[in-house]
Amino acid sequence: MTDMKPNESARVPGPLHGKGWETEGPRIIDANLNRAREALRVMEDFARFALDDATLSQAIKDLRHALAAAIPDSLVDRLLPSRDIVHDAGRDIQTEREYRRASTGDVALAAGKRLSEALRAIEEYGKIVDATFGASVETLRYRGYELEQRLGLHVQARQRFGHCRLYVLISEALCAGDWFEAAQAALRGGADCLQLREKDLPDRELLARTERLVKLCHDHDALFIMNDRPDLALLCHADGVHVGQDDLPVEQARRIAGADLIIGVSTHTKAQLAEAIEAAPDYVAVGPMFDSPTKPQDHIAGPSTLAYARSITGLPLVAIGGINESNVGDVCSAGLCCIGVCSAVIGHADIEAAARRLREKIAQYDQSSDQAS
Repeated sequence: MTDMKPNESARVPGPLHGKGWETEGPRIIDANLNRAREALRVMEDFARFALDDATLSQAIKDLRHALAAAIPDSLVDRLLPSRDIVHDAGRDIQTEREYRRASTGDVALAAGKRLSEALRAIEEYGKIVDATFGASVETLRYRGYELEQRLGLHVQARQRFGHCRLYVLISEALCAGDWFEAAQAALRGGADCLQLREKDLPDRELLARTERLVKLCHDHDALFIMNDRPDLALLCHADGVHVGQDDLPVEQARRIAGADLIIGVSTHTKAQLAEAIEAAPDYVAVGPMFDSPTKPQDHIAGPSTLAYARSITGLPLVAIGGINESNVGDVCSAGLCCIGVCSAVIGHADIEAAARRLREKIAQYDQSSDQAS
């Protein structure tokens, strides 16, 4: 046994620097840069063509360009020469799961996971090149996590809320009769989502009503959204919660309600729209479309704001405020959305018939839009 010098046992064998790094390092980084760029392109195309979401598409594109800009000049010229496809030991290693995709959303989400893995590899091996490079890629990796989350929430929202076409708000003061009978009639008439909106009830009564409406909606295969109270939404197994501009922010509401509940947010201006989309809710309400006796506003967003919202995001939209049978066509023409109403349904003597007429008008627009496309 030969004598060992102090600290010699701590040495790691193998070339991490110098000649070994010259061939191994650039090859590893090149492979993962390719994975990351490809993943970002798949995600971007989903946001652009499947979600029709200009805001999310731009954010993904920005990350793709930021990744390219982060590569040090000293490394750029060494990447292509290091590529060796013929002798790549992992080229033919595959798993059955790689080829299983049920939808375009699954494709995009799988790309998001590949992006995170590739950026982590670039970050770790990049530290050998330059500590600053490794740190910059770490920042990009966190941006990638956020984009993956936003994509996932978009997919989830489309799956759970995207089918909703008639969204009825239940408020006892505006019901022509009993509030619970009004809810039942609205569902029979074709509402596929109800929201309980009662700002002044004591918590115990609000809890009791919420529990009744959750069961009623689920018996009718409809969604139930709680207004303003993520705690009660979670407690009563509601499908989601809706927050306004003066309520909890989307991020904080989601921390209380959890990832499984739908989060909706009200907007009235283009600036609020931009903030809401950045917060990644599951749907965005836009309004008022017209002057509304239910909730008077100094500012009328109008169908033009709905059209603008549809041009910048693929998130489900709810048009709300002053909508009735006579103007619902103007709203539907402005952009694909769910129609949110209150008095236009629950204020009628025959609530079921009022809901059915609105639903039929929405269906007529949907049919004509499908034929046009």
